[in-house]
Amino acid sequence: MRREPIDPAGIEWTRVSPKYLRVRLVGWAIGSLIFLVIFSVPLVLLLTGVLPRFPLLLAWLLPAAVVIFAGWRGLLLPRQVRAIGYAERNEDLLIRQGIFFQRTMVVPYGRMQYVDVAVGPIERALGLCTLKLHTASPGTNAEIPGLPSSEGARLREQLSARGEAKLAGL
Repeated sequence: MRREPIDPAGIEWTRVSPKYLRVRLVGWAIGSLIFLVIFSVPLVLLLTGVLPRFPLLLAWLLPAAVVIFAGWRGLLLPRQVRAIGYAERNEDLLIRQGIFFQRTMVVPYGRMQYVDVAVGPIERALGLCTLKLHTASPGTNAEIPGLPSSEGARLREQLSARGEAKLAGL
């Protein structure tokens, strides 16, 4: 994983599974198709004569813009998935994500209230899961998507145990 200026020194990041790209591609394809259908309605109504006064250029530009935007998002997905990573340290868990807008989140073990593992139908079919960390702060949105199910279960148990140990020490 490429080092970034916001990364703490001496950290070895663990990447999420490359299979997570498939999950993101399925969501991207479904979302893009829905938007294309919605934004093509004016063109279809214009061509069928239902909306004869709708501007022809705008009717063509709407679906074209959706196709261009969807293509751009599709090109970014592999890099976005490769940018997701996590690292376990003695006192906390680091989670990183983002290409243009990078984010590194530090979640202290003592602040974790509970650890949740979620699995959607596509993730289940690929043997993946999403680990969600809940803290006392409602603004903390810590999650690690695209983990192999065995790694998600291991992390859930390990993080829960570390969290309980840190809370017992308070």
